[in-house]
Amino acid sequence: MIFSLFLLALIGAAALWLVLDPLRRAAPEDPDAPERARLTAERDRLYGELGMLEDERQRPALERRAALTLRALDALPPAPRANQPGRSRTLAVAGVGVAALLTVAGAVTFIPRWQLASLEPGEAKSVQAVLRLPALKATAQRTGQNDDYLAWGRAAFDSANYDQAVSAYGNALKTDPRQPEALRRLGILLLTRGEQTGTPISAEDAERAALLIRTAAQLAPNEPESQLLLGFALSRFGQDQEALTALERYRTLDPVGRDADDVITSLRARLNQSDPALKLYAESCASCHGASGAGGIGPSLRESGLSRAALRSITVNGKGAMPAYPKLTDAELKLLLDLMEKWQGEG
Repeated sequence: MIFSLFLLALIGAAALWLVLDPLRRAAPEDPDAPERARLTAERDRLYGELGMLEDERQRPALERRAALTLRALDALPPAPRANQPGRSRTLAVAGVGVAALLTVAGAVTFIPRWQLASLEPGEAKSVQAVLRLPALKATAQRTGQNDDYLAWGRAAFDSANYDQAVSAYGNALKTDPRQPEALRRLGILLLTRGEQTGTPISAEDAERAALLIRTAAQLAPNEPESQLLLGFALSRFGQDQEALTALERYRTLDPVGRDADDVITSLRARLNQSDPALKLYAESCASCHGASGAGGIGPSLRESGLSRAALRSITVNGKGAMPAYPKLTDAELKLLLDLMEKWQGEG
């Protein structure tokens, strides 16, 4: 940004200098000006006499004198070049044009990127999707190609322009009805339409949404978003265990994905109400170590060979990426340690 402004100021200063330079500088002196003027006048006089000559007997003498005058003019040093305001103004206009072009280019490209750099990654992605949306929509409507409809739908979905996303993905499915991305995103939009419009979804629409999302998961079971949206949908229908399985598979497919953390914690808490140790573990530990301690982002607790004292120290004080839990009561800490030792024994 600073470099672009500096470059623009530099070009503006150069253009101003070129415009004012002819006015600032005096015309250079010509030491041979008197002689040059005398010879020029002589040349013009002789040319005039030759043009009106009536006695041809005088022509050779006049031509000889004219030739000698021209030779004398050619022998003089070249006269210093005067300033060229016209050329300077042309260069100045060109400089201003370049500056304007750089300004427009910066406004269209560099400045938005500089502004995007200050946003969170998710926000920057959304802004970029909004900027691309009109062009992608126009391209898809012009070509009618499946890939163009998908690109339009993806940008609309990422920028929360859900009406356009429905239109784009709907057209994409007309060209190919077995597209997991279009199926699952249309399904989740249909399922959550009530939240967007304030109108409760009908049972028929809910079943249709579930079918779309399940079909997408069957077509692309190894795509993280398939399992993520399937887990969200199943949790809405009260199928907690199936939802948790889908969301844990999502975390396996995308270990850095954090979109399902809150839902996973909620599901684990609901599923483990009858066991206080599992309930506590689900709320505090399962998001990293897995629902059954088999590992995830964090290491497997079932394969751990740590002593009870080491487990207690790491739990209370933390270690590496493992956060500390110093506020656990003695009773809560005992529940967790008993559970981890039990899992170590089971392997």
